[in-house]
Amino acid sequence: MEEEKIEWSYDYQLQWSDFKATTASGTGFIASTSSGISYSYSYREVNGKKNIKVIVACNFYPQKSWYSKNDASDYVLKHEQTHFDISELYKRIFNKRIDETQFSNHMKKELEALFYQTEDDRVKMQRKFDSESDHSKNKEKELDWETYVAQQLVAYERWK
Repeated sequence: MEEEKIEWSYDYQLQWSDFKATTASGTGFIASTSSGISYSYSYREVNGKKNIKVIVACNFYPQKSWYSKNDASDYVLKHEQTHFDISELYKRIFNKRIDETQFSNHMKKELEALFYQTEDDRVKMQRKFDSESDHSKNKEKELDWETYVAQQLVAYERWK
């Protein structure tokens, strides 16, 4: 059975009902979002010309995401949405990097390296967001981050 997932979309904002994992008590956190990017690709040569198709997705994983019902708020939900938005941003960054890469005959290895570099960058940004916003406790930094991520999504729109 395939894992439940919600693909990122402008038309859908996360709801608390999407967070289905058992609440992790004792963490000191109100919620945890599990999201990320994945890809698949196909490759063939037509008349000596490489034809590469890469499909990149950004998903939220309900069965790995949780929240504390006693502490939930719209404000915290927006923080969790921003984590999901950061993953979408890195989906776009990965697409841009793919567009800018001249793949050799070792495409699988090169694509994998590009993915792991992008994934490393994504995780670093997620940690920086939590660190600077103090896991949503610093409201000014939280708003700065929400604005920044929204602007970056627009800047990378053509790679969605």
